[in-house]
Amino acid sequence: MAITNNAHREITQLAPEDSFLVFDRIKSEFDFPIHFHPEYELNFIHNGKGVRRVVGDSLQEIDDLELVLVGPNLVHGWELHQCKNTNIHEITIQFHNDLFDDKLLSRRIFKPIKDMFNRSNHGILFSKKITKELMPRIMKLSKIDSIDYFLELISILQDLSNSRNQRLLSTYISENKNFENSEKIKVIYEYVQENFSKKITLAEISAMVNMSPVSFNRFIKKRTGKTFIDYINDTRISYATRWLIETDLSIGEIGFKCGFNNIANFNRVFKKVKNCTPSDFREEFKGIKRVL
Repeated sequence: MAITNNAHREITQLAPEDSFLVFDRIKSEFDFPIHFHPEYELNFIHNGKGVRRVVGDSLQEIDDLELVLVGPNLVHGWELHQCKNTNIHEITIQFHNDLFDDKLLSRRIFKPIKDMFNRSNHGILFSKKITKELMPRIMKLSKIDSIDYFLELISILQDLSNSRNQRLLSTYISENKNFENSEKIKVIYEYVQENFSKKITLAEISAMVNMSPVSFNRFIKKRTGKTFIDYINDTRISYATRWLIETDLSIGEIGFKCGFNNIANFNRVFKKVKNCTPSDFREEFKGIKRVL
């Protein structure tokens, strides 16, 4: 499918030791390309009438209010399309696909949530009724700390799983289901996560998985759609965006902390990935972001 072929694998800002992430912000446009990632994503949008939602092979113009759960590696995105509002309220909650493991989900009390997670492989649009009911609680999530956030998230997922009039969006499930089902990919991912702040050479990383540099670059391109340099830079920029929002570090400090050897290179790569400079990104992000 054309949408799937054009989608890119997003490296989210969730680190392995994190549990979940919540974005809460007012925005005037949707400028993130169609993408997929292994994390679950619950997306709430208010004042978005005219925005176009893309989930798998489903393309629809949304109304003023909506709530959607997207399963792991399912292609998705929201585009401004016909929307004229400049105060779109978006709350995005992402959590690791193993946050609720199989043992936990096998318990009888979690069966509704487990069944909902299975359905989310197609993407789920929840009814206006349950969206309105949960709206005040979803809006408070970014203000809750630690274990209370986790308990409230479980409660919201439970209410969603038992709600009526859920609608599946995509006719097919993710074609990227086994995207990371590879020991080599795991080795590469873990090494890059631990060493992205240092110089990583192609020869060094290819030797770790017993491949020649040429074969390795072909392998990583096939699995991620990117060259290895682009893959590393995406990881670095993912951490950079997190620190630009969460810390008062200077842009130069963040660039060096992410592994860039000079500020000019950091600015160039950041603009290539995010279509804006680091300073513009920090200035334009006016919402709340929490990682727990």
